[in-house]
Amino acid sequence: GIKKPFTEVIKANIGDAHAMGQRPITFLRQVVALCTYPNLLDSPSFPEDAKKRARRILQGCGGNSLGSYTASQGINCIREDVASYIERRDGGVPADPDNIYLTTGASDGISAILKILISGGGKSRTGVMIPIPQYPLYSAAISELDAIQVNYYLDEENCWALNVNELRRALNEAKAYCNPKVLCIINPGNPTGQVQSRKCIEDVIHFAWEEKLFLLADEVYQDNVYSEGCQFHSFKKILYEMGPEYYNNVELASFHSTSKGYMGECGYRGGYMEVINLHPEIKGQLVKLLSVRLCPPVSGQAAMDIVVNPPVPGEESYAQFIKEKESVLNNLAKKAKLTEDMFNKIPGVHCNPLQGAMYAFPRIFIPSKAIEEAKAHKMAPDMFYCMKLLEETGICVVPGSGFGQREGTYHFRMTILPPVEKLKILLEKVKDFHIKFLEKYA
Repeated sequence: GIKKPFTEVIKANIGDAHAMGQRPITFLRQVVALCTYPNLLDSPSFPEDAKKRARRILQGCGGNSLGSYTASQGINCIREDVASYIERRDGGVPADPDNIYLTTGASDGISAILKILISGGGKSRTGVMIPIPQYPLYSAAISELDAIQVNYYLDEENCWALNVNELRRALNEAKAYCNPKVLCIINPGNPTGQVQSRKCIEDVIHFAWEEKLFLLADEVYQDNVYSEGCQFHSFKKILYEMGPEYYNNVELASFHSTSKGYMGECGYRGGYMEVINLHPEIKGQLVKLLSVRLCPPVSGQAAMDIVVNPPVPGEESYAQFIKEKESVLNNLAKKAKLTEDMFNKIPGVHCNPLQGAMYAFPRIFIPSKAIEEAKAHKMAPDMFYCMKLLEETGICVVPGSGFGQREGTYHFRMTILPPVEKLKILLEKVKDFHIKFLEKYA
């Protein structure tokens, strides 16, 4: 009931596309609707290509119903579609459906892989190398599984690039107190939005091969690449192209999801992971571990199928699908540039190019007086800043300390998902707030 100086809270804190007004992709919703209520298969309102996919998915379900359990690895025909998608994406690099596991979003797959990799106690406890800044799922899962978090820092001065010398430093220091076995990469980056170059990925794979590390490639933003000169390269493809010595030896799990990309279907909890070079006995344990949760949501599996098996030229839904997909991605590219440009006009704010994903992670200058006040409130300075921003403008963003950052630097993460007009208002409000904040605490 207390009067606030704003009329609405703008939730720019989480990558939830539909909550921010993005429209669903028609074809995906049509197929899931048909799978959910098969009586609609007789309706002339639905295109034939959507019906064809729905029938195929339903044939893979017990009793032809989404309401039945599936195999714990997921529906066979969907895993085949995922394998075909990976082969197309990677220019013919073979993919085996038996190495595909459908998951409850990408998070479920990441947690499952970490579970089978973590062991030991004391100095032999598994160390998991994660980028800083990182997506907090990693630190949370590592903490929950009682493993050791090993931080490697992305290079902010160099557009959040990943430097192998920094990986080596982190690994060598960690060997004193744990057994580093896992290396996590997020590409395109969350919260940092960088897209890794081919050379960088080759360096990382060589490092993992040299040090016998298990690679986790979080590639859920693979469709979200905006900057000219940037291109998504999958770890699997580069690994294959580096030759059999690498391809037959480096253990790699890569992840994708229905939640990001152009789909933004977070609520369906659809995802997959491809795991290669896993020892057959360990593979058996992974399937057993996944069996504990019976199966991923079947409607999420159906949604994932449409992501990997969309309409193709010649099908009746193709033109509308491409128009909707390109509209979302072009819009995001526009908003990425707008956000970067607006932030860099604000004194005391610096924002690297938003090459991909759907977030900005600007660096903010916080005066020492504000840092003192934050300490008095027992708060991190950037948390103090973000709470003030929320109280005074209604804009909700996440402090950089939630993702990790170099000592003495401050950031916040915000999504670029709001509609363009709302995003402009949001950025103007942040600008006005920041200038007042600097004046108040100067």
